[in-house]
Amino acid sequence: MPHHKTALRLVAPVAVLALTLTACGGGDDKADAKSPDTEKAKVFPSPEPTSGGELGTGESATGKVAEDPGAVTYDVVAQQVDVGTEAEAAKAVSEPDKVKGMVLAVAHVKYTHKSGPALTDGSDVHDGTTVFADGQRGSVLIGASDDATGCEDPYDVESWKQGESHVFCETYVIPANAKSVEVHWSEEDGEPYIWKFPNG
Repeated sequence: MPHHKTALRLVAPVAVLALTLTACGGGDDKADAKSPDTEKAKVFPSPEPTSGGELGTGESATGKVAEDPGAVTYDVVAQQVDVGTEAEAAKAVSEPDKVKGMVLAVAHVKYTHKSGPALTDGSDVHDGTTVFADGQRGSVLIGASDDATGCEDPYDVESWKQGESHVFCETYVIPANAKSVEVHWSEEDGEPYIWKFPNG
C-alpha cells in the first residue's frame, strides 16, 4: 500500500522524543593466528552471508533474530508509512519547540515467523526497525501509539508459532519537507534491508 496521510492516535497524552543510537560492537577474535584453520581461512575466505539492500514495495526480507528460547527466522516486509502533520507532532511531545518543522512517521511492518521455536513471551524482531527520511535517521518517539489501526503491541504477543504473522509499528519524527521516507530493518550486526516510500 502506498504511503498515507492520516490522523495518528497516541496512547499517552504526551510522548517523549528520544534519539536512539545503535552501538556497533565487535567480538573478540581469540583464534590462534598460526593455527592451520586460520591460515586456510586467509587463503580461502568463506563468503560472507549477504544481507541488506533495497527492496521493492511488497517485497519481503528474511533474517534471523536471537529470541528466547532460540533463534527464529522471520520474513519481514514494510507495508506502509503513515505521515502526520506538524500540529500532530507538536501535540505529541512534551516540548513542542523541539519538533518545529517536523512530522510523525509511523511505519507499519509485518513480521512472519518462518522457522524456529514457538515464542511464549514476546519477541525482539521489531528492535531492528528504524525510520529514515532523505537518508537521515529520524528520532524515535517513545510513548507514541504502537497500536494505531492495523498495529499490534509487540509486548502483548505472548504466543507466536511458525506461520503466524503480526504487524508492529514504529513511530519516528522526521522533517516535514522530506521527499522520501525509508523503513530499515536488519538482523543483529547485519546490513539493513530498505523500503522506500514517497512523502507527499
